[in-house]
Parts: sequence; C-alpha cells; structure tokens
Amino acid sequence: MALLVLTALFFVAYDELSSNRDLPDWFTTVLAAGSVVPVLLAPRWPLLAWRIAFPMLFLGVIDAPNDDSWPWNVVQILGFLFIQARLAAVSESMITIWATALALVPVFAFAPDANAYGAALLIVTLAALGDIVSRRRRTSEILAEQSELNEQERAKRAVLEERARIAREMHDVVAHHMSMIAVQAETAPYRVDDLPEAAKEELTSIAAAAREALTDMRRLLGVLRAEEDQTLKTPQPGYAQITALVSTAQRAGLPVTTDLPAVEDLPEAVGLTAYRIVQEALANAARHAPGGPVRLRARVDPALLELHVRNELTGPVQTGKRGHGLVGMRERVALLGGDLTAGPDGAGGYQVTARLPRQPQSPGTEAAAGRRHREPEAS
Repeated sequence: MALLVLTALFFVAYDELSSNRDLPDWFTTVLAAGSVVPVLLAPRWPLLAWRIAFPMLFLGVIDAPNDDSWPWNVVQILGFLFIQARLAAVSESMITIWATALALVPVFAFAPDANAYGAALLIVTLAALGDIVSRRRRTSEILAEQSELNEQERAKRAVLEERARIAREMHDVVAHHMSMIAVQAETAPYRVDDLPEAAKEELTSIAAAAREALTDMRRLLGVLRAEEDQTLKTPQPGYAQITALVSTAQRAGLPVTTDLPAVEDLPEAVGLTAYRIVQEALANAARHAPGGPVRLRARVDPALLELHVRNELTGPVQTGKRGHGLVGMRERVALLGGDLTAGPDGAGGYQVTARLPRQPQSPGTEAAAGRRHREPEAS
C-alpha cells in the first residue's frame, strides 16, 4: 500500500515539474524520484534518507519559476518534513540539531521572500517534537534495562543468601562432627590404656581421613561463600591422586586391587571426574559390601578414558533407598559428554563403568565441568 502511494506521489511530482519547468525528461525524472525515494528509505534508514533529501533541496530549485514563492514541488516539501521528523524521533539530540540547522540553509537561501521564518519555525518544531519522542524512547529503554539488571541482582543476591545459609549449616553440623571424630581418634591412644598397635594405626588412619574431609569441607565452604565464580587456589585432585585414594581405602580395610596405567595430558576436568567417580565407587563398596574384594581398572586410548570399578556383593543390593552418589556421578560424566553405567553384573558383583572423552565435546564443557566439580558431594 505504501509503495502504491509513493508511486502515485512520484507521478504527481513529475507532472508538476514537467508542467512548470523547461527541463530534460531524464532530469525531471531524477528530481521526481529524489522527492520520493528518501521517503521510502526514512522508516528504516532515516539518516541515509536525510542525506539524500538534503542535496535534493538544492537541485529541486533548478529552473523554478520566478513567481513561485516556494521553489520546490509540493511532494518534495512534504517528504522532507516527514524525513526531518523521522530523523529527530530516532536519533540523538546532536544529530537532530545539526540536521535542523542545515535544513534551514536552503529555506533562507532560496525562499527569502516567502514566509521563511514560518517554515523555519515549522522545521524546528518538528525537530523538537521528534527529539522529545527520541528522549522518551531512550529513557524507556534505560529504565527497562535497569529493571532487568535489578531483577538479575535480586536473583543473584537470593542465590548468595541461600549458599551462605547452606554453608552455615554445613559448618555448624557436619564440620563440627568431623572435628569431633578427628579429635577423638587422635586422642584415643592417650585416653585408652593397652590399645594394640593395629588399633592405634587404625585410629590414626581415621583421624587423617577426618582431617582430609575437613579440608575438603573448608574448600567447599569457601566456594559457597564466594560472591563470584572464582578459580580455587588449591589444586584439585585428579587421575594421578587415585593411587593415594586407593591406599587410604586399603588402610581402612577395603581389599582393593588396581590396574591403573599412567596417563599424560589429561584435562583437569576429566581427571577430577575420574577421581570423584572412583572415590564414590569405593565409598559405596565399603558401605554396602564391607569386606568384599574390589577391582579397579582403567583403559586409556587417545580419545577415551574408561574406568571399571567392580566389587563382590556381600549381601542383597539395596533398591529402595536412592542416594545422591550415583546421581552426582552421572551428572559429572554427562557434563563431559561421556556415559556411565552402574548396577549388578549378573556374576555376584556390582560394577560401575564410566567412559570419559579425553577432550570435552563442546568448547564450554570443560569449563562448566570444572566449575561443577569443585564442590564435593555426599552420597
């Protein structure tokens, strides 16, 4: 519809120019098109439209009759006023000021005997009204942006408050009990007479495990209380630390045999995931099948790290109560683009198998996994 209207205005301008001026047909066509084309561009590219329409004000007076008070055709005058208003409504104030000042030059240069001051007042008024519209629009955008930022800040504050509450609960409950376990285990050889050496070694091992758990707990509390996602200064455990993890389990009485080939250039997130999977699998074996032998194997190729943890069942598999350990392991593996299976193997054992890509499958996966894995999880 708009295109039809502009086409009709083109012919109106062409007819007026051809009837009042002695110009070549091609030049008349250029002047008529120069009166209409900028109007077509103004809704989407107002500054470009103004840059075309302004020079046309100088070309549009060529061979104008001397008795015409306004040397431009009506379509050109109305079109330029529309373009001027549109530019002011979407541009910054400085652009509007310069465009308005320049627009007054041809008015006073080519129509001094007409009502130039009235035309100037009209142009300035349109510019002022357009600038008001532009300022209101920018103010609304700023308010909407500020409102969005406020919502994000409130959501962030709520998350930080919840994390702080969780940190307080963990410190007041879990950390307190772990400290008591460590203290009792460390002081038992001095408080209880005639303890066998094996018992003293066992208590020493318990105290060391409790202290290590407290260290992990403090690290987690630091993450929960941090206002930003910050990289932890303390190095996280990885594939190389699995051997120490196995030694701790063996000292605690869990018969573990291993087949762990050396691995080089393993990404931190993959190594941490492997460590946490073995840690959880050994803890579950000690909890649900105490005394049963455990076999830990790893297979490595250029693209994949595969872990197998199998323990002999010493009782029925618990199917009713579902803990968080397996859920956490699946989440860790999924973040890296791998897969994990866990369950009875049909031969009297329970097996956990994790397949971890040695390189994350997407650019942000490793970083996301690293952030996710910084928080130890409970079974």
